[in-house]
Amino acid sequence: MDTVIASRAAVRERVAALREEMERRGWFAVVVPSSDPHLSEYLPARWKAREWLSGFTGSMGTLIVTQSEAAVFADSRYWTAAEQELAGSGIVLEKLPAVVSSLHLQWLAARLGTGKRVAVDGTVLGLAAHRSLAAAVQGAGAELISTEDPVARIWPDRPALPAAPVVEHAAPQAPLKRERKLAATHEAMRHAGADWHLISTLDDIGYLLNLRGSDVPFNPVFLAHLLLGPQGDTLFADPTKFSPATRAALQGAGVTLASYEHLGAALGAVPAASSLLVDPKRVTAGVLAHLPAGVRIIEAVNPTTLAKSRKTADEAEFVRSTMAQDGAALAEFFAALEASLAAGERITELDIDTRITAARARRPGFVCPSFSTIAGFRANGALPHYRATEEAHARIEGDGLLLIDSGGQYLGGTTDITRMVPIGSLTDAQRRDCTLVLKGMMALSRARFPRGTLSPMLDAIARAPIWAEHIDYGHGTGHGVGYFMNVHEGPQSISRTIPDAAMAMEPGMISSIEPGIYREGHWGVRIENLVLNVASETTPFGEFLAFETLTLCPIDTRCIDVSLLRADERDWLNSYHAMVRERVAPLVSGAALDWLQHRTEPV
Repeated sequence: MDTVIASRAAVRERVAALREEMERRGWFAVVVPSSDPHLSEYLPARWKAREWLSGFTGSMGTLIVTQSEAAVFADSRYWTAAEQELAGSGIVLEKLPAVVSSLHLQWLAARLGTGKRVAVDGTVLGLAAHRSLAAAVQGAGAELISTEDPVARIWPDRPALPAAPVVEHAAPQAPLKRERKLAATHEAMRHAGADWHLISTLDDIGYLLNLRGSDVPFNPVFLAHLLLGPQGDTLFADPTKFSPATRAALQGAGVTLASYEHLGAALGAVPAASSLLVDPKRVTAGVLAHLPAGVRIIEAVNPTTLAKSRKTADEAEFVRSTMAQDGAALAEFFAALEASLAAGERITELDIDTRITAARARRPGFVCPSFSTIAGFRANGALPHYRATEEAHARIEGDGLLLIDSGGQYLGGTTDITRMVPIGSLTDAQRRDCTLVLKGMMALSRARFPRGTLSPMLDAIARAPIWAEHIDYGHGTGHGVGYFMNVHEGPQSISRTIPDAAMAMEPGMISSIEPGIYREGHWGVRIENLVLNVASETTPFGEFLAFETLTLCPIDTRCIDVSLLRADERDWLNSYHAMVRERVAPLVSGAALDWLQHRTEPV
């Protein structure tokens, strides 16, 4: 409790310091988004300004501070956690009705007036988001200042930039050479009529150059910008992080290495009569502010974003092998977990992360977890983005549902899986919720759809069995997944977001399917597999795609009310478990093999 009190006091002091800075600079309000100059989902410590100022640790959310009010805007995935973390800080939670919402802009505009000034760090604000904020501020007669970092002078011990080394993602796991990828990107530039192309998103850069790093937790990326031009390409990153061999390899591919801080000067030197291709969803306004006024901006999705989403046949085969190894690690983990619980050992939510990571680390090609493991027991499972901490976690004992959402980064792919574990006795209501979620997951897994279908259109297929019982969930049904890259990847999103043409489903895309049901204060259910878009059949109505299920881990049937499953659903589940047994059994032995065989018995 003393730690919590001290944390709240620190937040109040920081907000007070920010308000003093606002008073000195003549700012009425400051907007602090959850982002960095690369619009990353997971941020290096240096750019966690919103978390440092507010104490709210969620991965998404916006903080707005005025001279008399302060609010964090977050969607339903974070409401419970945010209320707990903000309590006593003087900052209120404003609940966003959806992941994509303009409520924070409306809230701010309602408090503005003629002549008032709003500050935001433009270098961490996406171009599209900057336009929306500017429209709201200027529409209220106020002025937007986006050329300065509002927290720069009040964050004395701000973390430095990460300095981890950059390494090659080499063959055979990287089957496409960087020269081939670069040539394809330059061809896409020519097709778009662009002389230059700026890439700031770290996963796009890592994919294009077959390089990986560890500057961002759980994502094998490194801090960099990449400027492709008519006479050569320049990678802006810390040169000390590259070995001489990697530098030489980049040079051989026509890529020059320059310091991370030199991007602004390079953009300022782009000829005024030329054209620059940028993705407005994947570049910040502050970065583009360095361009000369005469440069023509061409806005389109990054060619690399589309290319990396479509895994090659060779990459897909590596992913299949990786999934088998990941399934073997999970079999060992679950077998040991059940044995420990049966023996009465003290197991907490924190132990789940330690044990599951250790099991994966014994598998070939494992690099690190792909995100922070979510292990939520009982009511904690009802928090979609729950994270156990030393200060607040549950012991796994008695009766209840345990939700485990975890994943791994391997040289041959990225995994992400959620499974439910019954602890003690379950109620009929708990089994019913698990069964409804399973029905939703199976419904989408079995879907057939025309190639080019916009991914958000598929969201309702998974929700339908849950909606039929007048239940819903607040997060998306699925996200794209990278290839030894970010666990959350675009452009596809199986969710209720507003679709655009770039979200078309194409062969080779890997996505999650993860419907859920969350009973606040009681339990949460989510079941998640990864799937691959594959060709199904071509008919007079066009080319159709199907999902190949990639994840190889039993779904615990003790959580399921089999009587609620149709015959075709039981057949799907039994066929899936037969595949899991066939693919994983050769990789395990002893207790893990016994567990696997038992958990894959037909229903």
